[in-house]
Amino acid sequence: MALALLKLLMAHILGDFFLQPNSWVIDKEKRRLKSGKLYLHIALHIALIFLMFCSLTIWKVALIIGFMHGIIDVTKLIFQKAQTKRIWFFVDQFLHIAVILICWQYIYHSSINIAFYLQSDQLWLFLLGALFLTSPAAIFIRVIIAKWIPSKASTSLQDAGKFIGILERLLIYLFVCTNHFEAVGFLLAAKSIFRFGDLKEAHDIKLTEYVLIGTLLSFGIALIVAMAVINI
Repeated sequence: MALALLKLLMAHILGDFFLQPNSWVIDKEKRRLKSGKLYLHIALHIALIFLMFCSLTIWKVALIIGFMHGIIDVTKLIFQKAQTKRIWFFVDQFLHIAVILICWQYIYHSSINIAFYLQSDQLWLFLLGALFLTSPAAIFIRVIIAKWIPSKASTSLQDAGKFIGILERLLIYLFVCTNHFEAVGFLLAAKSIFRFGDLKEAHDIKLTEYVLIGTLLSFGIALIVAMAVINI
């Protein structure tokens, strides 16, 4: 019955991301319960479930998911503020997926054996490596290159460098652990084109060297951690 779960998830993704125009989102946020687009959005999700299964026997699941989708969306519209929109987006999606999983498990008596995976040493080792490559690795790199921090004021986005570093380390980690070393070279080349092109225009040798040291440290740490994880 895993196919049923995939179809339910497909219906959700199509309904929430592909077939929901921005004008619907704006109208829902502005008019909330008075928005006709809200009820059209709910009806669309129900229709998509019928379409995915090409059967009317799925009507109970479709109506339950559609009803709960509406409850979750209404809750988000009522309680979200401008400053909490990002948080509510993730809460909203988490609850939608949770409802789909519960319905799938209840109707088809199926389950995902999470306990089996959580008992795997390799999984915990992989998660430990990934966790280290986020903030801990960023702190290590910042401490190492602290004495070379350029005095020139930065015009970049707040904490952008930190998050770029975290993402690049996690990508390298994933590439190496899945034996796709060629993708690491592609990532380094892509970053060089975008990053060092700007540095060249700045004509600041110290800044260029600072960024280069940070990048090589970031890549080096990610490679070492990944190699350690796959060889333990």
